Amino acid sequence: MAAQVEGPFNYTATGVLGDQRNSMLQNELHLRDKVGHIKSRGYQLPMQSFVYGLPNEKREYSAADALASWKLSHYSLNSDPALRGWTGNYLPKGGASKTKAASERDFMTMNKAAVADGLVTTEETNDYRATHDIRRSPWNRKELSGKMRSRRLPPTMVFGIPSRPSTPIYEVIEHKYQDQWMKERQNLLSNKRAEEVKRRVMSAPVAGRSNGIVYETRASLLRTYQNPVDPAPLWQLPRFTKSAKAQIQSFRTNVDKSASFNYLKTDRVGRQGDFGIGIYEKPKN
Repeated sequence: MAAQVEGPFNYTATGVLGDQRNSMLQNELHLRDKVGHIKSRGYQLPMQSFVYGLPNEKREYSAADALASWKLSHYSLNSDPALRGWTGNYLPKGGASKTKAASERDFMTMNKAAVADGLVTTEETNDYRATHDIRRSPWNRKELSGKMRSRRLPPTMVFGIPSRPSTPIYEVIEHKYQDQWMKERQNLLSNKRAEEVKRRVMSAPVAGRSNGIVYETRASLLRTYQNPVDPAPLWQLPRFTKSAKAQIQSFRTNVDKSASFNYLKTDRVGRQGDFGIGIYEKPKN
């Protein structure tokens, strides 16, 4: 029996006898799993000598170098924008110029340059300032006088965020907000009634405006009367309108239902609201 020669296409969808294309070895849909091996994803891996991970970069200086000596050869004066263009001018023998037109010395930039050269003590810094000179760019005092002037605040000004007022719990317990709303509602209704009476008086003939009472006649009532129209019923499927009936009845008989609705109509007289379902009104004298 001849031994089967294993090749890269033995574990593909087509096998050895089907079409063999190199793209099948990189397509996960064409690959088949090997028994006892991990699942292949069809990606090409680098050579065995390839090392995965990030290389460890060797640092040029360490903490021991910083404590033992000042190795600042990598620091350049041109790297600082404040030191660009300075070529290390030394002071003349007579010292710095004391004329009014001369600009002021830039001590901050000189301190940076002294530290960069390894001078940290007070004596070394003073010697560095005596032998080096860095000037600030000239500026107009009149132009910057208005910008540098700070805004004056009143002495009684209080800074911070105002405290949140406490919750009026006593007003909530005593239902003061409810009483206030009821008073506003009553005032609104009384104003509406007064406006309605005024409108009816103004629409009446001039002869009947003296006493403020408008008498309605049969002709005026018939002109303003509107015949009640039943609202259109909601749309339903024909099979529900003909054969289907309600399965739940709130009233046992139709007599109880009509009596309940009659009692509801009479009970609306003493209640507030447009539909007569609010709280009971107080008796009025």
